[in-house]
Amino acid sequence: MTTAKDIMHTGATWIPAHETLDRAAQLMRDHRVGALPISENGEQGRMVGILTDRDIVVGCVAMGRDPSKVTAGELAQGTPRWIDAEAEVEAVLEEMQTHRIRRLPVVENKKLIGMISEADLAQHLSDDQIACWVEKVYSRN
Repeated sequence: MTTAKDIMHTGATWIPAHETLDRAAQLMRDHRVGALPISENGEQGRMVGILTDRDIVVGCVAMGRDPSKVTAGELAQGTPRWIDAEAEVEAVLEEMQTHRIRRLPVVENKKLIGMISEADLAQHLSDDQIACWVEKVYSRN
């Protein structure tokens, strides 16, 4: 049985909701990631969303806003999704497909321990599983 913990990459980093987008971009650069879970109050807080590099560009820069004045929390939208570390890979795929998301935080004992991204799926899944996932996540229907 392959679990979320088996396919995730470790070292996921929180960004507090009050932190600015320029700081978020620096963290993404330093950790070589394209997304950061947003927490209410740092690592101990409740997850309120996920901030992506695309969110910074489209939701801030392209709108003519200053990333040093916009906070991560201002871009947090919807209900954040996550998966338990022991969930089977089929549950991971279902969660990502159902909600059409490309990154999924992995939680163990109420603590963030990693993230699952498209790259992680590509490394650990069969071609058929990846093709099905891509069709469901990227289809326009």
